[in-house]
Amino acid sequence: MSLFSPKGSSSNPSRVRFSREVAARLDANPFVKRAPVTLAQIYYFPNYLSQAECDTLIRLIDANRRPSTLLATHDDPEFRTSESCDLDRWSEEVRPIDERIAHLLGIAPEYGETLQGQRYAPGQQFRAHCDYFHEGEAYWPAMQTQGGQRTWTAMAFLNEVEEGGATWFPRAGMRVPPKPGTLLIWNNLLADGKPNYDTLHEGMRVIAGTKYVVTKWFRENPWIRGPVPTYYGGNQRAT
Repeated sequence: MSLFSPKGSSSNPSRVRFSREVAARLDANPFVKRAPVTLAQIYYFPNYLSQAECDTLIRLIDANRRPSTLLATHDDPEFRTSESCDLDRWSEEVRPIDERIAHLLGIAPEYGETLQGQRYAPGQQFRAHCDYFHEGEAYWPAMQTQGGQRTWTAMAFLNEVEEGGATWFPRAGMRVPPKPGTLLIWNNLLADGKPNYDTLHEGMRVIAGTKYVVTKWFRENPWIRGPVPTYYGGNQRAT
């Protein structure tokens, strides 16, 4: 199955097709499991990343971490207290992982944001939020020029956490404890292309230990503009 590159505007029909084709690809993959929830499309792939890949990503996150930020201001100073790291998507260490995730979902790599690492020390958290953009917020016009709405999220756990740090979907009714190498995938949109509030999720507070994850968000239109030489399976592909 070819990588999906939707054409045209950021209309709901394009989002609908995007959601349908990625879900069909995941459903057809015997290594990908669909979570037994009905309010959101959530999948997981156990042992997707190797221990060596997890260790490499943890090292890169520790070397470049900074306080995490929010697109919109929030009154709660404890809303997001983790640290983040924008990984170099073109590096020899990151690029194979970055593009492998895109290939798994069947999405052309230029639709994906740069892989971001997150580190949660004891006491740190990311309170309940949705990954899609709120189209009435002041930041939305800028997001429209950078690929538009977020469609799918792929997040990989990199290490065991002594206590706490689960990813909780309170409305969908699912709680996922950190397990090294597991890739968690969900569709941020409904079948009609509108944002799905039931994807509300929380990076729960770490009680003991340190939690590391990497997250990749995909847009409805290209996030990278212009020709992108990509590699997968050793073959170069210009998009």
